[in-house]
Amino acid sequence: MDTLSRLLSLYPVQTALDVRCRFGAPWVLDHERAPAGVAPYHVIVRGTALAKGAGARDLPLQAGDIIVFPHGGAHRLHIGDARQAQAPRATRGLLRYVRNRGSGPQTDILCGEFRFAADGAGLLAALPPLLVVRTTDRTDARSLRELIAMLQAEAEAPRGGSAAIVRQLSSALFALLIRAWLEQAMTTPGLFGVLAERRLQAALNGMLAAPERAWTLEDLAAACHMSRATFARLFKQAADATPAAVLAGLRMARAAQLLEQGRAVGAVGEAVGYQSEAAFNRAFKRQYGMGPGAYRRHGSGQPAQD
Repeated sequence: MDTLSRLLSLYPVQTALDVRCRFGAPWVLDHERAPAGVAPYHVIVRGTALAKGAGARDLPLQAGDIIVFPHGGAHRLHIGDARQAQAPRATRGLLRYVRNRGSGPQTDILCGEFRFAADGAGLLAALPPLLVVRTTDRTDARSLRELIAMLQAEAEAPRGGSAAIVRQLSSALFALLIRAWLEQAMTTPGLFGVLAERRLQAALNGMLAAPERAWTLEDLAAACHMSRATFARLFKQAADATPAAVLAGLRMARAAQLLEQGRAVGAVGEAVGYQSEAAFNRAFKRQYGMGPGAYRRHGSGQPAQD
């Protein structure tokens, strides 16, 4: 399995696509701050828009662009004078359909959310507050453009099975989006910074494939065919963290997965490299604010208490 696939499988995400917008200028679409673990996204399928939020001021967007707010920040998409924008109307269908009566140039937008479990916080933290992927005229984004076109077709002309098709297509959106973002070379320090640095991929893949292994700095440097000092410097630059800290985070994410599957605490600790159950309990509690036993009960719908 390639490194990106391993990383994404460690942090599963649920994708919801639930709103289709058709606006004639002038128009305004405001989005309040999202709950923790929820990253709103918007796909411009026709026309243009301007985006404000997460430090951006009137960031221009065009058809084929996808904008995501990984940290859930409040934001606005708009065109024209907001004071003249008409209040939109919403109707129900396959997706909630929101439109206005503006007579200016039209913009069509598909809106949804990427939803992460508590153990996905590390992945969201590795993403910037605002993420934009532009697909127009990019040969490496062909799959993403085709996915957008299929989503648009199903949303605009629903047929038998459209709800299932939209659900399945949107589930692939995050992986394609992250791949295109990485290939756009627009990464920030963190897990994706390490992933984008090809010289470090062997080390990251090793940690993902065998988190239980007692990895040393020498082991990881050797996997990347570097000296210990060069590897440590390059890794710190890409991750803004030490290899040991990144490994600890990956181990805890894997432990959370196994606990949600109902595995025994001692077996989970051993599976992620802890010989002492007490040491595993302490490390897990530092990461998630509760012990692994409580986490497992909470994941099964029981109260989260030790």
